[in-house]
Amino acid sequence: MGLGLEVRETEPYVSLTFNLKISPFSALLSPYYLCLSPFHPPLPSLAMRPYSLLAPAKINLYLEILGDHVSGGEAPRPDGFHEMVMVLQSVSLVDRIDLRANGSDTVHVYCNHPEVPNDANNLAYRAAMLMIKQFPDCFARYGGVDITIHKQIPVGAGLAGGSSNAAAVLVGLDLLWNLGLTRDELQELGAVLGSDVPFCIAGGTALATGRGEQLDVLPSLDQLYVVLAKYRHLSVSTAWAYQTYRKRFGESYLSRSNDLEQRRQQIHSGPMMNAIAHRDGAKIGQLLRNDLEKVVLPEHPQVLKLREAFQQGNPIGTMMSGSGPTVFALVDSQAQAERLQAQVKQAIADPDLDFWIAKFNPSGIRIVE
Repeated sequence: MGLGLEVRETEPYVSLTFNLKISPFSALLSPYYLCLSPFHPPLPSLAMRPYSLLAPAKINLYLEILGDHVSGGEAPRPDGFHEMVMVLQSVSLVDRIDLRANGSDTVHVYCNHPEVPNDANNLAYRAAMLMIKQFPDCFARYGGVDITIHKQIPVGAGLAGGSSNAAAVLVGLDLLWNLGLTRDELQELGAVLGSDVPFCIAGGTALATGRGEQLDVLPSLDQLYVVLAKYRHLSVSTAWAYQTYRKRFGESYLSRSNDLEQRRQQIHSGPMMNAIAHRDGAKIGQLLRNDLEKVVLPEHPQVLKLREAFQQGNPIGTMMSGSGPTVFALVDSQAQAERLQAQVKQAIADPDLDFWIAKFNPSGIRIVE
């Protein structure tokens, strides 16, 4: 059966309001169901109910690049990725992803944001294709799907918006097709799509190693608030950021497996992990680290200026997230977040600069009931 792709432009959505009951997807996973029937139009049943899911943005509280050699080996990684140690945190800035069986053999992607592709360049679309490849009998039984992305996470911002959308599609198709996959199985599929996708499925607070796909759950930090800011028309290529870092700092990379493991253990038992274990927001703010700032900030002075403006407001801590260009600041309350946002807006009166206030989120993909 051939796969088709239908591309349509959609009208922007004026507003998104979620006055709805939310529950973690893991509580609603359907029992395992084996799909062996030939394709026919989906039957009206509870199994084919549409699903809406919330996909949170992610920030990095810690990002250290160890090298580009395989863990446990002396050769460079064949996939070109780096060996990382990161602390990842979900925040309450979310996209909403709607999935609905369409009774055809096609996957349609719609989005209210003009910069989000509707084709195979969209990670959410690739997530659907991966599920079709892995579970062809279910696709034959239930058919294609319409994926509608209601975008609130800024595009190209270093906040894992695309990865979170892909994670939502994996979870949504698991539910739509009654697969009953475990979280580990979903994260294994997510790792095929990208380094951030496994984390986006589970969310919360996690220590990430390898290229970012190996996760250890950390204590929740949901008492903290974050102010995020990004220049609307500025984006930074993640590939450029890592390639430039390799060119400038590659000589300092750890290459021996013993050295890589020793550094991981140092971080695992170090001050950042201790601060998180004690939910010490002030200490966490002091220990923020992002190695990619070394290459992004000199290249984009407006991002550096934004970071400095946040710092002048005396937050708990401030840093660029991921490969940027989003800058965030940590504070203790909504009121402090609003004051800091107003102060930075006054310091940088640029209409191209957008702001968001969010809270740390204890979970990843959630289902809207």
